[in-house]
Amino acid sequence: MFNSTKVRTALVALAVSVTAFAGVASAQAGGKADTKVSIKGDNGDYYGYVKSSDADNCANGRTVKVFKQTGNSQDPKNDMKIGTDTAQPNGTKYMWSIGNSGYKTGTFYAKVGKTSLCKGATSKSITR
Repeated sequence: MFNSTKVRTALVALAVSVTAFAGVASAQAGGKADTKVSIKGDNGDYYGYVKSSDADNCANGRTVKVFKQTGNSQDPKNDMKIGTDTAQPNGTKYMWSIGNSGYKTGTFYAKVGKTSLCKGATSKSITR
């Protein structure tokens, strides 16, 4: 015959192990996909690409905001937003372009906000 106390102890230990493993798995699944955004351009025309390990959710269709930097560092809350576009497939990449913004000189950068599935990102600044 089985010792019922040992069986119960074993079942409780198994339940605790399964619960702990499920918590680790859900924490890993809850991570957001990395995202990167780039900016290029001259003469007021700015464009770039959004890249992500989860391109379907985090690159395709992402809204990109372009800012003219007003201080010594990037500050989206206070910098001047000069354009917005949505990244769309262009070959194997996801491109955005604001067209001619009218802002030909200064320091500019692009930003994508975070979503429930994706991390946000900010490009390096470019000076024209």
